Amino acid sequence: MLRPWDFKIVIRRNSKAAVFLQIAHAVIDEIKRGRLAPGTALPGSRELAESLEINRKTVIQAYAELEAQGWVTSEKTRGTFVSAHLPEVSAKESRRGRIPERPDFRMVGNAPNIPLSLPEKNMLVFDDGAPDTRHIPVDALARAYRNALGRRVGRGRLGYGDPRGAIELRAAISNMLNMDRGLTTTPDNICLTRGSQMAIYLAARILAGSGDTVVMEELSYPPAREAFRYAGAEVVAVGLDGQGMRVDELEKICRKKRVRAVYVTPHHQFPTTVLMKPDRRMRLLGLAAQFGFAIVEDDYDHEFHFVHQPMLPLASADLSGKVVYIGSLSKILSPSLRLGYLVGPKSFIDRAASEIMMIDRQGDPATEGAVSELIDSGELHRHTRKVMKLYGERREFFAGLLKSLFGNLIEFTLPDGGLAFWVTFKDTDLDRLSLAAARHGVTLLPASAFITTPRPVHSARLGFASMDLVELKKATQRLRIALDNSQA
Repeated sequence: MLRPWDFKIVIRRNSKAAVFLQIAHAVIDEIKRGRLAPGTALPGSRELAESLEINRKTVIQAYAELEAQGWVTSEKTRGTFVSAHLPEVSAKESRRGRIPERPDFRMVGNAPNIPLSLPEKNMLVFDDGAPDTRHIPVDALARAYRNALGRRVGRGRLGYGDPRGAIELRAAISNMLNMDRGLTTTPDNICLTRGSQMAIYLAARILAGSGDTVVMEELSYPPAREAFRYAGAEVVAVGLDGQGMRVDELEKICRKKRVRAVYVTPHHQFPTTVLMKPDRRMRLLGLAAQFGFAIVEDDYDHEFHFVHQPMLPLASADLSGKVVYIGSLSKILSPSLRLGYLVGPKSFIDRAASEIMMIDRQGDPATEGAVSELIDSGELHRHTRKVMKLYGERREFFAGLLKSLFGNLIEFTLPDGGLAFWVTFKDTDLDRLSLAAARHGVTLLPASAFITTPRPVHSARLGFASMDLVELKKATQRLRIALDNSQA
């Protein structure tokens, strides 16, 4: 059996201890330290004897001693393995040599409040609006990767490069933004990032400092809120309604405080999915010009619009360079590809590149080249059309499920776009419902996960795109059962 490491044992020739006992004690010590886990294969006796330059019989004797003490088991045809049922080891011994749980040095500040949620076995998830990665164009992506790697190896371009990202992908994104979203950019206005979250973090680092005021909607994207707080800013919440951010409330804040930045998701407001109306968009741009703040426009899922042509971004109407625009290719392909972008004036992009030099140096040139090929070949556009049809079907199916299974127990408006619904559960404690849902094998994101100033909001964001029709039906049925149990 091959192992990816060498088994290190030091034999002390001048020791009074027999060599076979030195081997046995070395193995026991490695097991106690946790470096040899139960079931780990030990080297064959001949292999170990050759590496230690000793007689094979000595190794056989050592393994026999270990087996007698219960540390290893031998299987004639397979070899010698660390026992699955080890002798008892004291707590002190088990800790010896391991990295401690807490360090013996000071850690400055507090960790950002961003809970980590990992998928659990047999659990269906109403996520925050993730795509179904089972439909990623694997063959086309593999070809594009192969071509991108080949081109870069041949030209010696797999070393350090531009921290803003590959010029061909920045050019492709610039063309896409200009043609499809009404922006007027060049590649110098674009910095590639490892997902939109990195773009948000960079924007927060550049725009907000200690004591600055940043405004967000009272229900918003938690990692964005934490990014601005981590930069030292005071985050002030404004209300929102069926037309998006309450810009009248924003104006009142601007008259009392020096606002440095406003973070907004106008296309499909996160988490409520509402579309900011044109008059409010123009008023927001007017307030930015009047009070001198930057607008951070997070257009996280622009492509996913099902009713009409998507409304153009705020950035398309920005004539004075007030808008920092953030987008992503992760949702149209796969979040694991980590491809986002930051758009702004050239000096802002240059500053972002300097920040990247401090934390990341650059992105992944192979991935950037591959995605550039997908865009230029039209493959990304074909894939977008394919999944848009798929997600449109799931959107209609999920709406029907909610109506048939919950009736007048809930309220929701069918969203024009995005990959999630905002559902209000009448007279329901959403935190209790979340706990009950988890017991029945389904998870959801209540409003408490998104709100800046805690208060009761009886709503939840239910992502529908990452599940197929069978999974959607099963998850919705489980949620209905959980609702009944939470109110019992």
